[in-house]
Amino acid sequence: MAIIVQKFGGTSVGNVERIRNTVNRIVEEKEKGNQIVVVVSAMGKTTDQLVSLANELSSYPSKREMDMLLSTGEQVTISLVAMALAEKGYDAISFTGWQAGILTEDVHSNARILEIHTEKIVENLNQNKIVIVAGFQGMTENNEITTLGRGGSDTTAVALAAALHAEKCMIYTDVTGVFTSDPRYIPNARKLQAVSYDEMLELANLGAGVLHARAVEFAKNYAVPLIVCSSLEREEGTIIEEEVAVEKNLIVRGVAFEDSIARVTIFGLENGFQQLSSVFTTLANRHIDVDIIIQNLTEKGNTYLSFSIKKDDLKETIDILETNQEALGIDHFESETGLAKVSIIGSGMVSNPGVAAKMFEVLSQNEIAIKMISTSEIKVSTVVDEEQMVKAAQLLHEAFELEAVEQNI
Repeated sequence: MAIIVQKFGGTSVGNVERIRNTVNRIVEEKEKGNQIVVVVSAMGKTTDQLVSLANELSSYPSKREMDMLLSTGEQVTISLVAMALAEKGYDAISFTGWQAGILTEDVHSNARILEIHTEKIVENLNQNKIVIVAGFQGMTENNEITTLGRGGSDTTAVALAAALHAEKCMIYTDVTGVFTSDPRYIPNARKLQAVSYDEMLELANLGAGVLHARAVEFAKNYAVPLIVCSSLEREEGTIIEEEVAVEKNLIVRGVAFEDSIARVTIFGLENGFQQLSSVFTTLANRHIDVDIIIQNLTEKGNTYLSFSIKKDDLKETIDILETNQEALGIDHFESETGLAKVSIIGSGMVSNPGVAAKMFEVLSQNEIAIKMISTSEIKVSTVVDEEQMVKAAQLLHEAFELEAVEQNI
Protein backbone atom coordinates (compact mmCIF):
# COMPACT_ATOMS: atom_id res chain seq x y z
CA MET A 1 0.00 0.00 0.00
CA ALA A 2 1.19 3.46 -0.87
CA ILE A 3 1.24 6.27 1.68
CA ILE A 4 -0.56 9.40 0.50
CA VAL A 5 -0.33 12.68 2.37
CA GLN A 6 -3.26 15.05 1.92
CA LYS A 7 -3.24 18.63 3.18
CA PHE A 8 -6.39 20.72 3.52
CA GLY A 9 -6.21 24.48 4.08
CA GLY A 10 -8.39 26.66 6.24
CA THR A 11 -10.98 27.33 3.53
CA SER A 12 -11.39 23.58 2.94
CA VAL A 13 -12.34 23.03 6.60
CA GLY A 14 -14.03 26.39 7.21
CA ASN A 15 -17.37 25.01 8.38
CA VAL A 16 -19.19 21.74 9.03
CA GLU A 17 -20.29 21.33 5.41
CA ARG A 18 -16.76 21.79 4.13
CA ILE A 19 -15.35 19.41 6.73
CA ARG A 20 -17.78 16.78 5.45
CA ASN A 21 -16.64 17.49 1.89
CA THR A 22 -13.02 17.15 3.01
CA VAL A 23 -13.81 13.84 4.66
CA ASN A 24 -15.29 12.59 1.38
CA ARG A 25 -12.01 13.42 -0.41
CA ILE A 26 -10.07 11.57 2.30
CA VAL A 27 -12.32 8.53 2.00
CA GLU A 28 -11.87 8.46 -1.80
CA GLU A 29 -8.11 8.05 -1.41
CA LYS A 30 -8.53 5.52 1.39
CA GLU A 31 -10.86 3.40 -0.73
CA LYS A 32 -8.14 3.15 -3.39
CA GLY A 33 -6.23 1.00 -0.92
CA ASN A 34 -3.81 3.67 0.26
CA GLN A 35 -2.57 4.52 3.73
CA ILE A 36 -3.64 8.09 4.44
CA VAL A 37 -2.04 10.86 6.48
CA VAL A 38 -4.03 14.08 6.54
CA VAL A 39 -2.66 17.48 7.54
CA VAL A 40 -5.13 20.27 8.28
CA SER A 41 -5.01 23.98 8.99
CA ALA A 42 -7.15 25.95 11.42
CA MET A 43 -10.74 26.51 10.32
CA GLY A 44 -11.36 29.52 8.08
CA LYS A 45 -10.19 32.77 9.66
CA THR A 46 -9.49 31.24 13.09
CA THR A 47 -5.81 32.23 13.09
CA ASP A 48 -6.63 35.82 12.15
CA GLN A 49 -9.21 35.98 14.93
CA LEU A 50 -6.73 34.69 17.49
CA VAL A 51 -4.12 37.22 16.36
CA SER A 52 -6.72 39.98 16.68
CA LEU A 53 -7.56 38.90 20.24
CA ALA A 54 -3.89 38.94 21.18
CA ASN A 55 -3.40 42.41 19.72
CA GLU A 56 -6.34 43.73 21.71
CA LEU A 57 -4.63 42.65 24.91
CA SER A 58 -1.01 43.38 24.09
CA SER A 59 0.74 45.83 21.77
CA TYR A 60 3.76 43.53 21.53
CA PRO A 61 2.72 39.98 22.53
CA SER A 62 5.36 37.42 23.42
CA LYS A 63 6.19 35.13 20.49
CA ARG A 64 6.19 32.15 22.85
CA GLU A 65 2.67 32.92 24.05
CA MET A 66 1.53 33.58 20.48
CA ASP A 67 2.68 30.06 19.57
CA MET A 68 0.72 28.68 22.52
CA LEU A 69 -2.33 30.59 21.32
CA LEU A 70 -2.17 29.98 17.57
CA SER A 71 -1.42 26.27 17.82
CA THR A 72 -4.89 25.73 19.28
CA GLY A 73 -6.57 26.49 15.96
CA GLU A 74 -5.35 23.34 14.23
CA GLN A 75 -6.13 21.25 17.31
CA VAL A 76 -9.82 22.07 16.87
CA THR A 77 -9.76 20.98 13.24
CA ILE A 78 -7.97 17.65 13.71
CA SER A 79 -10.47 16.47 16.30
CA LEU A 80 -13.48 17.49 14.20
CA VAL A 81 -12.12 15.75 11.08
CA ALA A 82 -11.41 12.59 13.09
CA MET A 83 -14.96 12.67 14.48
CA ALA A 84 -16.44 13.13 11.00
CA LEU A 85 -14.43 10.17 9.68
CA ALA A 86 -15.58 8.01 12.60
CA GLU A 87 -19.18 8.96 11.82
CA LYS A 88 -18.68 7.51 8.32
CA GLY A 89 -17.30 4.28 9.76
CA TYR A 90 -13.57 4.91 9.32
CA ASP A 91 -11.04 4.46 12.10
CA ALA A 92 -9.15 7.74 12.52
CA ILE A 93 -6.86 9.25 15.13
CA SER A 94 -5.76 12.86 15.52
CA PHE A 95 -2.33 14.08 16.61
CA THR A 96 -1.01 17.52 17.43
CA GLY A 97 2.32 18.37 15.84
CA TRP A 98 4.27 17.29 18.91
CA GLN A 99 2.28 14.07 19.30
CA ALA A 100 3.16 13.33 15.67
CA GLY A 101 6.86 13.62 16.50
CA ILE A 102 7.62 16.89 14.71
CA LEU A 103 10.80 18.36 16.22
CA THR A 104 11.69 21.96 15.42
CA GLU A 105 14.44 24.45 16.12
CA ASP A 106 14.04 26.66 19.18
CA VAL A 107 12.55 29.66 17.36
CA HIS A 108 9.07 30.93 18.12
CA SER A 109 6.61 31.99 15.40
CA ASN A 110 8.79 30.91 12.44
CA ALA A 111 10.52 27.65 13.38
CA ARG A 112 12.05 25.17 10.95
CA ILE A 113 11.46 21.44 11.18
CA LEU A 114 14.61 19.58 12.19
CA GLU A 115 13.34 16.00 12.11
CA ILE A 116 10.22 13.91 12.44
CA HIS A 117 9.94 10.79 14.57
CA THR A 118 7.42 8.84 12.54
CA GLU A 119 7.08 5.71 14.69
CA LYS A 120 3.71 6.68 16.16
CA ILE A 121 2.25 7.59 12.78
CA VAL A 122 3.51 4.40 11.14
CA GLU A 123 2.17 2.27 14.00
CA ASN A 124 -1.32 3.71 13.53
CA LEU A 125 -1.19 3.45 9.74
CA ASN A 126 -0.35 -0.24 10.12
CA GLN A 127 -3.48 -0.58 12.24
CA ASN A 128 -5.43 0.67 9.20
CA LYS A 129 -6.17 4.03 10.81
CA ILE A 130 -6.36 7.34 9.00
CA VAL A 131 -3.93 9.66 10.78
CA ILE A 132 -4.90 13.34 11.11
CA VAL A 133 -2.03 15.69 11.99
CA ALA A 134 -2.22 19.34 13.01
CA GLY A 135 -0.25 21.47 10.58
CA PHE A 136 1.81 24.56 11.33
CA GLN A 137 3.27 23.35 14.64
CA GLY A 138 5.90 21.29 16.38
CA MET A 139 7.95 21.08 19.54
CA THR A 140 11.53 21.82 20.54
CA GLU A 141 13.86 19.48 22.42
CA ASN A 142 12.89 21.41 25.55
CA ASN A 143 9.19 20.64 25.00
CA GLU A 144 8.32 24.16 23.90
CA ILE A 145 5.46 24.49 21.42
CA THR A 146 6.50 26.26 18.21
CA THR A 147 4.76 27.32 15.02
CA LEU A 148 6.19 27.31 11.51
CA GLY A 149 5.00 30.71 10.23
CA ARG A 150 1.91 31.52 8.21
CA GLY A 151 1.27 28.82 5.61
CA GLY A 152 3.31 26.36 7.65
CA SER A 153 0.77 23.57 7.29
CA ASP A 154 2.07 23.08 3.75
CA THR A 155 5.52 22.52 5.21
CA THR A 156 4.15 20.03 7.74
CA ALA A 157 2.52 18.03 4.96
CA VAL A 158 5.57 17.90 2.68
CA ALA A 159 7.95 17.15 5.56
CA LEU A 160 5.72 14.26 6.62
CA ALA A 161 5.57 13.01 3.03
CA ALA A 162 9.37 13.05 2.88
CA ALA A 163 9.80 11.35 6.26
CA LEU A 164 7.24 8.66 5.43
CA HIS A 165 8.51 8.15 1.85
CA ALA A 166 5.01 8.89 0.60
CA GLU A 167 4.08 8.32 -3.02
CA LYS A 168 2.84 11.90 -3.32
CA CYS A 169 1.64 14.90 -1.35
CA MET A 170 -1.65 16.46 -2.39
CA ILE A 171 -2.25 20.08 -1.38
CA TYR A 172 -5.98 20.86 -1.42
CA THR A 173 -6.83 24.53 -1.44
CA ASP A 174 -9.48 27.02 -2.59
CA VAL A 175 -7.94 27.37 -6.06
CA THR A 176 -7.67 24.74 -8.76
CA GLY A 177 -3.90 24.83 -9.12
CA VAL A 178 -0.93 27.14 -9.63
CA PHE A 179 -1.75 30.10 -11.84
CA THR A 180 0.38 32.44 -13.92
CA SER A 181 -0.59 35.09 -11.35
CA ASP A 182 -3.14 35.56 -8.59
CA PRO A 183 -6.54 35.23 -10.34
CA ARG A 184 -8.22 37.28 -7.60
CA TYR A 185 -6.38 40.35 -8.88
CA ILE A 186 -5.35 39.39 -12.44
CA PRO A 187 -8.54 38.27 -14.22
CA ASN A 188 -6.73 36.79 -17.23
CA ALA A 189 -4.42 34.60 -15.13
CA ARG A 190 -4.28 31.00 -16.36
CA LYS A 191 -3.64 27.70 -14.63
CA LEU A 192 -0.37 25.90 -15.36
CA GLN A 193 -0.33 22.14 -15.93
CA ALA A 194 3.08 21.79 -14.34
CA VAL A 195 5.74 23.92 -12.63
CA SER A 196 9.31 23.04 -11.68
CA TYR A 197 10.41 23.05 -8.05
CA ASP A 198 12.72 26.01 -8.71
CA GLU A 199 10.00 28.07 -10.37
CA MET A 200 7.51 27.25 -7.63
CA LEU A 201 10.07 28.13 -4.96
CA GLU A 202 10.57 31.56 -6.50
CA LEU A 203 6.80 32.06 -6.86
CA ALA A 204 6.25 31.11 -3.22
CA ASN A 205 9.07 33.32 -1.96
CA LEU A 206 7.87 36.26 -4.01
CA GLY A 207 4.28 36.39 -2.82
CA ALA A 208 2.28 33.63 -4.54
CA GLY A 209 0.20 32.41 -1.61
CA VAL A 210 -0.72 29.01 -3.02
CA LEU A 211 2.23 27.22 -1.36
CA HIS A 212 4.57 27.89 1.56
CA ALA A 213 8.18 28.38 0.40
CA ARG A 214 9.63 25.93 2.92
CA ALA A 215 7.21 23.28 1.70
CA VAL A 216 8.64 23.61 -1.80
CA GLU A 217 12.19 23.43 -0.38
CA PHE A 218 11.35 20.14 1.32
CA ALA A 219 9.72 18.80 -1.84
CA LYS A 220 12.75 19.68 -3.96
CA ASN A 221 15.31 18.37 -1.47
CA TYR A 222 13.53 15.04 -1.01
CA ALA A 223 11.97 14.71 -4.49
CA VAL A 224 8.41 14.64 -3.16
CA PRO A 225 5.88 14.94 -6.01
CA LEU A 226 3.40 17.70 -5.19
CA ILE A 227 -0.07 18.18 -6.63
CA VAL A 228 -1.94 21.43 -5.96
CA CYS A 229 -5.67 21.08 -6.55
CA SER A 230 -9.07 22.28 -5.38
CA SER A 231 -10.87 20.69 -2.45
CA LEU A 232 -14.20 21.95 -3.79
CA GLU A 233 -14.00 21.51 -7.58
CA ARG A 234 -13.34 18.29 -9.48
CA GLU A 235 -10.52 19.53 -11.67
CA GLU A 236 -7.02 18.36 -12.39
CA GLY A 237 -4.50 20.43 -10.50
CA THR A 238 -0.92 21.51 -11.11
CA ILE A 239 1.96 19.07 -10.76
CA ILE A 240 5.17 20.36 -9.16
CA GLU A 241 8.22 18.27 -10.00
CA GLU A 242 11.86 18.52 -11.01
CA GLU A 243 11.59 18.94 -14.77
CA VAL A 244 8.56 20.14 -16.68
CA ALA A 245 7.82 20.87 -20.30
CA VAL A 246 7.60 24.62 -20.82
CA GLU A 247 4.10 25.38 -22.08
CA LYS A 248 4.26 27.08 -25.46
CA ASN A 249 7.93 27.84 -24.82
CA LEU A 250 7.06 30.53 -22.32
CA ILE A 251 10.12 32.44 -21.15
CA VAL A 252 8.24 33.94 -18.21
CA ARG A 253 5.88 31.52 -16.45
CA GLY A 254 4.41 33.67 -13.74
CA VAL A 255 4.03 37.09 -12.17
CA ALA A 256 4.04 37.25 -8.37
CA PHE A 257 3.45 40.20 -6.11
CA GLU A 258 3.46 40.97 -2.41
CA ASP A 259 2.36 44.03 -0.47
CA SER A 260 3.35 45.27 3.00
CA ILE A 261 7.02 45.71 2.13
CA ALA A 262 9.22 48.21 3.98
CA ARG A 263 12.59 49.67 3.01
CA VAL A 264 15.28 50.60 5.52
CA THR A 265 18.24 52.78 4.53
CA ILE A 266 21.33 53.07 6.73
CA PHE A 267 23.73 55.99 6.32
CA GLY A 268 27.31 56.56 7.39
CA LEU A 269 28.72 53.04 7.41
CA GLU A 270 32.40 52.69 6.72
CA ASN A 271 33.05 51.00 3.40
CA GLY A 272 34.16 47.49 4.26
CA PHE A 273 33.03 43.89 4.56
CA GLN A 274 33.16 43.89 8.36
CA GLN A 275 30.60 46.68 8.74
CA LEU A 276 28.15 45.07 6.31
CA SER A 277 28.59 41.68 7.95
CA SER A 278 27.94 43.14 11.39
CA VAL A 279 24.67 44.77 10.32
CA PHE A 280 23.20 41.66 8.77
CA THR A 281 24.53 39.31 11.46
CA THR A 282 22.84 41.47 14.10
CA LEU A 283 19.53 41.31 12.22
CA ALA A 284 19.86 37.58 11.53
CA ASN A 285 20.44 36.86 15.21
CA ARG A 286 16.99 38.32 15.84
CA HIS A 287 15.51 36.28 12.94
CA ILE A 288 14.80 39.30 10.72
CA ASP A 289 14.54 38.15 7.10
CA VAL A 290 16.23 40.67 4.80
CA ASP A 291 15.33 40.49 1.13
CA ILE A 292 16.62 42.92 -1.51
CA ILE A 293 19.90 44.67 -0.65
CA ILE A 294 21.43 47.71 -2.37
CA GLN A 295 24.80 49.25 -1.42
CA ASN A 296 26.06 52.60 -2.67
CA LEU A 297 29.35 54.41 -2.08
CA THR A 298 29.21 58.14 -1.26
CA GLU A 299 31.73 60.78 -2.35
CA LYS A 300 33.20 60.74 1.18
CA GLY A 301 33.95 57.03 0.90
CA ASN A 302 31.17 55.95 3.23
CA THR A 303 28.43 53.50 2.36
CA TYR A 304 24.70 53.88 2.49
CA LEU A 305 22.83 50.63 2.55
CA SER A 306 19.19 49.90 1.68
CA PHE A 307 17.35 46.67 2.24
CA SER A 308 13.76 45.48 2.13
CA ILE A 309 11.91 43.57 4.85
CA LYS A 310 8.35 42.62 5.69
CA LYS A 311 6.43 45.55 7.15
CA ASP A 312 5.57 43.40 10.19
CA ASP A 313 9.30 43.25 11.02
CA LEU A 314 9.88 47.00 10.76
CA LYS A 315 9.28 47.93 14.40
CA GLU A 316 11.65 45.24 15.65
CA THR A 317 14.24 46.16 13.01
CA ILE A 318 14.19 49.81 14.09
CA ASP A 319 14.54 48.75 17.74
CA ILE A 320 17.58 46.62 16.84
CA LEU A 321 19.25 49.39 14.86
CA GLU A 322 18.62 51.98 17.57
CA THR A 323 20.01 49.69 20.25
CA ASN A 324 23.12 48.84 18.22
CA GLN A 325 23.57 52.13 16.36
CA GLU A 326 26.89 53.09 17.95
CA ALA A 327 28.33 49.58 17.88
CA LEU A 328 27.50 49.19 14.18
CA GLY A 329 28.88 52.60 13.25
CA ILE A 330 25.59 53.90 11.89
CA ASP A 331 25.27 57.67 11.45
CA HIS A 332 21.48 57.57 11.01
CA PHE A 333 18.82 55.52 9.25
CA GLU A 334 15.46 56.00 7.57
CA SER A 335 12.52 53.74 6.79
CA GLU A 336 9.77 53.77 4.18
CA THR A 337 6.50 51.82 4.10
CA GLY A 338 3.71 51.63 1.54
CA LEU A 339 5.82 49.50 -0.80
CA ALA A 340 5.24 46.26 -2.69
CA LYS A 341 7.30 43.73 -4.61
CA VAL A 342 6.41 42.66 -8.16
CA SER A 343 8.35 39.82 -9.80
CA ILE A 344 8.52 37.81 -12.99
CA ILE A 345 9.60 34.16 -12.83
CA GLY A 346 10.54 31.58 -15.44
CA SER A 347 13.25 29.01 -16.06
CA GLY A 348 13.33 30.11 -19.71
CA MET A 349 14.88 33.41 -18.63
CA VAL A 350 18.28 31.73 -18.22
CA SER A 351 18.85 31.46 -21.96
CA ASN A 352 16.87 34.49 -23.12
CA PRO A 353 18.59 37.87 -22.64
CA GLY A 354 16.51 41.00 -22.67
CA VAL A 355 13.74 39.85 -20.32
CA ALA A 356 14.70 42.31 -17.57
CA ALA A 357 15.01 45.12 -20.11
CA LYS A 358 11.48 44.41 -21.35
CA MET A 359 10.17 44.42 -17.78
CA PHE A 360 11.77 47.78 -16.98
CA GLU A 361 10.57 49.25 -20.27
CA VAL A 362 6.96 48.23 -19.59
CA LEU A 363 7.03 49.75 -16.10
CA SER A 364 8.77 52.91 -17.29
CA GLN A 365 6.32 53.49 -20.14
CA ASN A 366 3.49 53.33 -17.61
CA GLU A 367 5.21 55.69 -15.14
CA ILE A 368 5.68 53.06 -12.45
CA ALA A 369 8.78 54.00 -10.48
CA ILE A 370 11.19 51.19 -9.59
CA LYS A 371 12.73 51.67 -6.15
CA MET A 372 14.78 48.48 -5.79
CA ILE A 373 15.80 45.59 -8.06
CA SER A 374 16.88 42.01 -7.42
CA THR A 375 17.67 39.30 -9.97
CA SER A 376 18.52 35.62 -10.18
CA GLU A 377 18.76 33.17 -13.07
CA ILE A 378 15.01 32.64 -13.13
CA LYS A 379 13.47 35.80 -11.64
CA VAL A 380 13.56 39.59 -11.63
CA SER A 381 12.00 41.43 -8.68
CA THR A 382 11.23 45.13 -8.38
CA VAL A 383 10.01 47.18 -5.44
CA VAL A 384 7.32 49.71 -6.37
CA ASP A 385 4.74 51.82 -4.57
CA GLU A 386 2.06 49.59 -3.07
CA GLU A 387 -0.75 51.47 -4.80
CA GLN A 388 0.75 50.52 -8.19
CA MET A 389 1.33 46.85 -7.39
CA VAL A 390 -1.69 45.32 -9.13
CA LYS A 391 -1.35 47.61 -12.14
CA ALA A 392 2.30 46.62 -12.54
CA ALA A 393 1.47 42.93 -12.25
CA GLN A 394 -1.31 43.18 -14.83
CA LEU A 395 0.90 45.06 -17.30
CA LEU A 396 3.70 42.48 -16.99
CA HIS A 397 1.25 39.58 -17.29
CA GLU A 398 0.01 41.06 -20.58
CA ALA A 399 3.47 42.03 -21.82
CA PHE A 400 4.76 38.46 -21.50
CA GLU A 401 1.51 37.03 -22.97
CA LEU A 402 0.73 34.78 -20.03
CA GLU A 403 -2.99 34.88 -20.77
CA ALA A 404 -2.19 32.65 -23.77
CA VAL A 405 -1.49 29.63 -21.52
CA GLU A 406 -4.00 26.89 -22.21
CA GLN A 407 -5.90 26.03 -19.05
CA ASN A 408 -5.78 22.42 -17.93
CA ILE A 409 -9.46 21.63 -17.45
